[in-house]
Amino acid sequence: MLAIIGGTGLTRLSSLDVSRRQVVRTPYGEPSGPLTFGAIRGVPVVFLARHGYGHTIPPHQVNYRANLWALKEQGVGDIVSVVSVGGIRADLGPGRIVVPHQIIDYTCGRMNTFFENEAPVKHIDFTEPYTDELRKKLLAAARTCGEAAADGAVYAATQGPRLETAAEIDRLEREGADIVGMTGMPEASLAREIELGYAAIAVVVNHAAGRGASARGVPLHKIEEVLKDAAGRVCKVIEAVVAL
Repeated sequence: MLAIIGGTGLTRLSSLDVSRRQVVRTPYGEPSGPLTFGAIRGVPVVFLARHGYGHTIPPHQVNYRANLWALKEQGVGDIVSVVSVGGIRADLGPGRIVVPHQIIDYTCGRMNTFFENEAPVKHIDFTEPYTDELRKKLLAAARTCGEAAADGAVYAATQGPRLETAAEIDRLEREGADIVGMTGMPEASLAREIELGYAAIAVVVNHAAGRGASARGVPLHKIEEVLKDAAGRVCKVIEAVVAL
């Protein structure tokens, strides 16, 4: 079964024929909200709003472990994560859809593993943080929707909830980052730990600090406009993914 984790601006899927909502308890506490079960084109899908259905949970306080564990427990095998990002690379401006292929983790203090107090010590291979087959499906779905999704980008996961300084963005660019967001980790690595397929569809909602229209400051009021426009497009891509 496929799960969709919605980010900022996506607290529901318009194409999801909802059958039930379920509160799930986990050994790691409660997820961000009830899981919403339903179908898209007759295919079972589960939806979860990462920041809560009222968008009340900031990125550094999301219970990523509970979210992933709850989905796994309900029979989910693959996750498509919807994330909002700032564009660092010049060609990734507001409104662009990106399917990232790599991550650099700059977060700190988050509960970032299921492997605690276990012997022997467990490790995972995280060379390729996103599931390639799922990435290809997202790109194919975007093409069927007429979306020129960028194939590949390095996602810099920052702590939040504040946005970055221009100097920090300069540093991220030097270190190879193309986009920057606050929720990519530890979500991706936790999915790998419990053997869930995982890929992200990123919506660029602003130029990163010091870039383009954000050269003198990030126009926060514009972000909501971009999100509103992009939400429908992302939902169409998700609907197309389900059909593949």
